[in-house]
Amino acid sequence: MIRTTRASEIAISLSLYEVGSTTLFLIGGEAKQDAWLAMLLGAGAGLLLLLVYLLMYRLDPERDLFEMCRHYLGSIFGWIAAFALTAYFAYEASRNFRDIGELAIQTMLNRTPMSIIIFISVLIGSYITYLGPRAAFRLSVIYAYIMAFGYVLILVMVPLTGLLHTKFMFPVLENGFAPVWRAAMPNIVSFPFGQTVLFLVYFKYAQKGKHLGRLTIVSYLATAVFLTVLNQLVILVLGPKIATIGTYPLFMVVQMMEVANVIERADALFVLLLFMGIGMKANFLLIGAGIGLQRITGIRYKLWIIPLALTVFALTYLSPTFTEYFRTGLKLTVEQLMPITQLVIPGILVIAMLIGKKKRKPA
Repeated sequence: MIRTTRASEIAISLSLYEVGSTTLFLIGGEAKQDAWLAMLLGAGAGLLLLLVYLLMYRLDPERDLFEMCRHYLGSIFGWIAAFALTAYFAYEASRNFRDIGELAIQTMLNRTPMSIIIFISVLIGSYITYLGPRAAFRLSVIYAYIMAFGYVLILVMVPLTGLLHTKFMFPVLENGFAPVWRAAMPNIVSFPFGQTVLFLVYFKYAQKGKHLGRLTIVSYLATAVFLTVLNQLVILVLGPKIATIGTYPLFMVVQMMEVANVIERADALFVLLLFMGIGMKANFLLIGAGIGLQRITGIRYKLWIIPLALTVFALTYLSPTFTEYFRTGLKLTVEQLMPITQLVIPGILVIAMLIGKKKRKPA
């Protein structure tokens, strides 16, 4: 395989993927004003997971996640693990496409059927999947510049409006450390920080000797700090009580911004940023699921695009209502499904890889 992707492109793509739909929700709301502590705790645990994923890549840089499963876990268990990860990526892609549809009809396109919005989104994602991961990396770099400018603008504008209330930061640890721990484990670790497991599919595309590990860690840390600041910004504006009951709290904050009667309606900018971030995250997940199907069946992943797209489109309607969709995402996906795919399967796999390496080591 020819490694033609720069390590910096993969690191930037990982950052964009982490941001994705994260800014759509308040993370760690259970900890109230201490959400920033829960975010940092979750980010620290997520960093440990990322280090494990990078170790797996270093142990076998020529195989992706699915190939590792098939090679180190045997034909049966390896197939089961690869299929579980493929199904997880496809399901997560469907949830991100559903996020696009829900966001669109609740903010800007309330007269457009959600099915049409999701269908168009899946169609665009399928085309990017057809172009392949390298095209997605390059597109994400372009998006990253635009999104960085947009979010920095929001971070600068909100304080200028006088909406910040530092009193909402206090008291720190009012109810002890337990609420912070409950908010972080496993919820914040699972979403968004543990989702980097997907990039074990993509690390093998990086050019050798280009400091992939270092760039990935720096990108992760910068993204974690950014998400923590942006998340706490919501609490400083709305207060912990209102922030935890809002459907899209940061969108509420952006709607309140008005600078010198000149800069108004910044919510349109924020929705654009969300569409770009969620869209690219869904695309990476869709490509990952396609590659997984290729590794499992031996059929080129481009031939799987149409069946995969139809399956993902159907999965977006597993939850008929937004309330059920939101509850399923929290209780089933974040608390039960993600720990298995982010911790259990990679944990078993890295142990098998280390044992295999030790056996191959000459006496």
